[in-house]
Amino acid sequence: MDQGILNLETLWFVLIAVLWTGFFFLEGFDFGVGILLPFIGKTDEDRRVMINTIGPTWDGNEVWLLTAGGAMFAAFPEWYATMFSGFYLALLLVLVGLIVRGVAFEYRSKNPNAAWRSMWDWAIFVGSFLPALLFGVAFGNLVRGLEIDAAGEYVGGFWALLNPYSLAMGVAAVAVFTFHGALFLTLKSKGVVYDRAVSVAGSMSIAATVILAGVMVWSYIQGDGGVVPGLLPILAVALLAASIWLVRSKIFAWAFALTGLTIAAIVAAIFIGMYPNVMTSTIDPAYSLTVFNASSSTMTLQIMSVVALIFVPIVLGYQTWSYWVFRKRIGREEVTTAPH
Repeated sequence: MDQGILNLETLWFVLIAVLWTGFFFLEGFDFGVGILLPFIGKTDEDRRVMINTIGPTWDGNEVWLLTAGGAMFAAFPEWYATMFSGFYLALLLVLVGLIVRGVAFEYRSKNPNAAWRSMWDWAIFVGSFLPALLFGVAFGNLVRGLEIDAAGEYVGGFWALLNPYSLAMGVAAVAVFTFHGALFLTLKSKGVVYDRAVSVAGSMSIAATVILAGVMVWSYIQGDGGVVPGLLPILAVALLAASIWLVRSKIFAWAFALTGLTIAAIVAAIFIGMYPNVMTSTIDPAYSLTVFNASSSTMTLQIMSVVALIFVPIVLGYQTWSYWVFRKRIGREEVTTAPH
């Protein structure tokens, strides 16, 4: 296969990076709202306000995850096989968290009993916190490099994935997503939920910036033969630091945009740093999976490219329209007059 820059393998590597960016941007504030649910939502009405801010769109946001996984499977089957088998238990926990979270959204209002609703509210918290943490851990391992042998198989075991650096990446992901979610609530809620979201956004802007800065410094120091950071991590921290001033100035829309750009910069840094690898071997660099030795046939990539060219604009247009339709702010009066 042609190993120049302009090839279908590189194109699909970039498209998969874009899909992961879209997922983390959109599902990131969903996770953040879920993590904040027990803390900002002091009453049932407040929690209903928070859930309703993401209610019309959360399941659509998860389509980006399905599409990213499907694109990895079709375009780079060796990458998919190694990653999903090596991360099997971690990804199973992610799946359980997402399932529990989805069920909780649907079931919490089926019974007005306070204990019933509290149980499902905490299920939303766990189902938001756990995937956010584990996605950060997974991408932390991609940055650090993995024990991949000559057969292209991960041989490190589950506990090797829970190394200090990757866990720190997981904590950073939780912090950034929580801040992202608090900013989303400042744009979509009103009344007491808005007031509490403003307060949380102020504290989380500092916490997320400090945590992310620490992890990015660690990324430059640790090396380990994995991803070599460029300037994008510095840009990501700078963007998040700028959001501190925006939050204090109550310019929440721009602060939300900067957290989104922060997420995009981090994902871009990871993928640019990996290229042409898709999974870097810490055993021997020659064992690394690349966009060339892990890809599907040229014909498969050509067919996928045509399909993507047709359907991706349709999906983007529909999702943009859905956000426009449900753009109004939500307060207690909306949830108390609406049916449960």
